[in-house]
Formats: sequence, structure tokens, C-alpha cells
Amino acid sequence: MSQWTDNAPIYRQLRDRVVAMILEGLLKEGDPLPSVRNVAAEFRINPLTVLKAYQELADENLVEKRRGRGMFVNVGARVALLADERARFLRDEWPRTRATIQRLGFTAEELFAPAATIESTAPQGSKK
Repeated sequence: MSQWTDNAPIYRQLRDRVVAMILEGLLKEGDPLPSVRNVAAEFRINPLTVLKAYQELADENLVEKRRGRGMFVNVGARVALLADERARFLRDEWPRTRATIQRLGFTAEELFAPAATIESTAPQGSKK
């Protein structure tokens, strides 16, 4: 988590990384989030930045604050995130991906074949 980009505020990038950890199963329902102090110290960022990221997660009902104990992943957080991410992919990314697939003339067999198979069937001169 030490690399931040200029594409979005750091709190948003941190929020997105926690979301990715939940989706990937690294943080499960009921698991505590790392403490604000620990995250701030580890990544040398302002504790208020971490708090803002965590607050967004709480506002989205993905985590809950337990007084004196910290923030914990809510039951159903992964299922809700998966549903949102799937809908976002189909709405925002799939149309571009599908257009690229059509433009390049891929067949379903090529798309689902192992990468080595595609490389061996690529038109002459197109290998990198």
C-alpha cells in the first residue's frame, strides 16, 4: 500500500484498497480493520486521512465502529461489494471491453484459451 497515485485522493485509494481486501477475502466478515494509528504510521500518512477512508467504508455500511475496539467488517460486506462491482463492470467497463474484442476479431475460443495457445496462433509479425 505504499505507492499512491495522483489519480485520486489518498483517502479514496486507501478505501479502495480495503474494499479490494474484502473482495479478495483477505478481510472477512467480523475481522477488525488495522488501527488508524498503525495504518498512518506504516504508510506515513495523516491519521485523519485514514479516518476519512474508514468513515467512507462505515457510511457505505461495509464496516462498523465498535466503541473502544475499532472498526470491523460488517456481515454481508463482501456480497454487497461483489454485487456493486459486478454492476459497475457491466455498466462501465464491459461495453469498452466488448468493443475491443469485436474490433480485434477475437473468437470465444481464443478468449478462453490459455495465453500460450493464443501466442502460437497470432498472425505473423504480431508477437512482441
